[in-house]
Amino acid sequence: MTMNSESRSDRKRKTLLLAATAVFLEKGYDGTSMDDVAARAEVSKPTVYKYFSDKEHLFAEIVRATTDQIDDLVRVVVETMDGQADVNTGLAVLAHRFINALMQPHVLRLRRLVIANADRFPDVGRSWYEQGFERVLTTLATTFQSLADRKLLTLGDPLLAANHFVGLLLWIPVNKAMFAGDHHATPDELERYALAAVRAFLIGYGPSRVVPVQKEAAARTRRRRKG
Repeated sequence: MTMNSESRSDRKRKTLLLAATAVFLEKGYDGTSMDDVAARAEVSKPTVYKYFSDKEHLFAEIVRATTDQIDDLVRVVVETMDGQADVNTGLAVLAHRFINALMQPHVLRLRRLVIANADRFPDVGRSWYEQGFERVLTTLATTFQSLADRKLLTLGDPLLAANHFVGLLLWIPVNKAMFAGDHHATPDELERYALAAVRAFLIGYGPSRVVPVQKEAAARTRRRRKG
């Protein structure tokens, strides 16, 4: 009986978090009320307060809950580069998967929401960064160090190299999305940014001889256009 009760409670909590996330992303923090969340979740307002004491705690909870999605990015890094012998191709595939994951509209909206409220709730923003994106950078740094140990990369500070790789990859599309909310990069644009990032990264951190990586990406673009 207790286990069933806990299970129903967990499901109700997840339903409320999903509803709250949708409303916060749609209306922003100031534009969202607990009544809005109750209406979206199709429950009574007292039910919302049963699980969350106020809007501030609910906001913090929905932001922290999204860091679980970072597990997928961590897996992308590990699975793509694990045992990789061809660093050029590996980085090209990683860049392609990475940029497509982080440029999803709901990810960009959440990023904008967290940034907009960072001064008001610094602990929430710090937690979101440390438990989320920073964890990806740490995994990427460990992966790069492994590649350097095998003489596939040349680097001194693996964490700095990880930041450089992600910066090269995301600087253009993320800034466009942050400053122009209706901007949506096309698949071809993202592929071009990914390839350019890999080329620039390998010039700075690659082994002595850098092999172009355009061939595989060009083939993917042709296949996508035909499909």
